[in-house]
Amino acid sequence: MERIVCTDSFADEKGNIVSAAHYGMNANFPTEMMLTMIFEDFEGKAKITLSHVGFPTAADRDGAREGWSGSLDKFERALELLASRGSS
Repeated sequence: MERIVCTDSFADEKGNIVSAAHYGMNANFPTEMMLTMIFEDFEGKAKITLSHVGFPTAADRDGAREGWSGSLDKFERALELLASRGSS
């Protein structure tokens, strides 16, 4: 698999789609946005490129970048933990 294209939205604790305003964010933030993830091999490792379409402001875009970076850092740590358990 090389690419995933889907919609991205905020959700409450029950999984129901909610507006960004539910979390104190920009009320003009779209309820759903197009998200594309491209997976590539880069020097023997996975490279993931994320693209969103439709941020209402640069600040919203920057906030999403920060959020995705944190999420992907946690994902990397989880994969490293799984790999270390499998090698012992």
